[in-house]
Amino acid sequence: MYEAELNERANRIEWPLIVAAVGLLIIGVLFISSVCAAQDVSDWYKELYVRQIAFCVVGIAAVAALCMFDYVTLARWSIVIYWLSIIFLICVPIFGTTMLGAKRWIDVGLGFRLQPSEFAKVGFIIALANYLSRPIEELRNPATIWKAIGMTVLPFLLILKEPDMGSALVFLPVCLMMMFVAGVSQKFLAKLTGAACLFAVIIVIAGAFAPPRFTPFIKDYQRDRLKTYFGQRVLPKNATPAERARHRAKSYNAEQALISVGSGGFTGKGWRQGTQHSLGFLPSAGAHNDFIFSVIAEEEGFMGSVVILTLYTVLLFSGIKIASQARDRLGKLMAVGVVTLLFCHIFINIGMNISILPVTGIPLPLLSYGGSSVVCSLIAIGILHNIHSYRRSY
Repeated sequence: MYEAELNERANRIEWPLIVAAVGLLIIGVLFISSVCAAQDVSDWYKELYVRQIAFCVVGIAAVAALCMFDYVTLARWSIVIYWLSIIFLICVPIFGTTMLGAKRWIDVGLGFRLQPSEFAKVGFIIALANYLSRPIEELRNPATIWKAIGMTVLPFLLILKEPDMGSALVFLPVCLMMMFVAGVSQKFLAKLTGAACLFAVIIVIAGAFAPPRFTPFIKDYQRDRLKTYFGQRVLPKNATPAERARHRAKSYNAEQALISVGSGGFTGKGWRQGTQHSLGFLPSAGAHNDFIFSVIAEEEGFMGSVVILTLYTVLLFSGIKIASQARDRLGKLMAVGVVTLLFCHIFINIGMNISILPVTGIPLPLLSYGGSSVVCSLIAIGILHNIHSYRRSY
């Protein structure tokens, strides 16, 4: 009897998911510490890796709280969660803090900033999963689908206005994948997917090639990133030295990130032995978050990169397994939404580090520095584990 109870408890834990997540958290703290090794910080508690550990603890506490009740109970609060995230997004342009040309954060004091767009992604998945878990017959009604599209467009536009084009565009594949799994008409979904892809392509091409007066919704730094990616000449011939210095700071990041990845070779230079970030080639403001993969690739080489990709593969396939074993449509849709979100972040961030995608402010889940990113990534993984744990309860 006792042995059977132990086996039942063990079956409620998805060990590959937990081990992969914890491994990524540890690696993230180690390499944030590596990036910050050359910085002179007077107080130990101001070190970024110490703060990252604190963020991890908060995230793990949130996961523990999440596992105290099942995901069905969480879904009952989905509308409240969704609209709270929308309210926070609306507060960003009013009370937000501007950094690096964008207003994406709300200062909560003690040197900490909240990024509502990260929480909005998780809230959106919970709300959309709850909405789409209705009977398939109702999903054949166009009005039902247009309401789901409206739920997607609202946070998309609010985040795009910050501006944060990368985070905004993530909502589109998440919505489309969840609709596909929910059983929305494939004909309608094909049209919607085509329209979403066309919209994204138009934004990117317009930002890179159209005159600024025709694309007022694209900021100058976003336009410069797109032009750099497509190999356009960004600066005029008569540019001043100050203009050239600013351009160098914008276009140099992608080049140096790629150099970092390539310079690591097969086994890397060793932990805390990287030169791209310690000598200032990688931006000090981005080496520990947006470009953390480049730091790992330089210091641990190809083998270190393979370890990171392997852990992410375990994480994603565990999520797919949980979705396939979910006891109901609600759990399946939540799991699919989380897996799609994590995959988009991983693909976009690593893609920009190796220059196959334009540079954008998408963090690498569990590795990049940042409280909002780490906490929300852990909450998303907690949702996956919650679905796995309660799959036998009914």
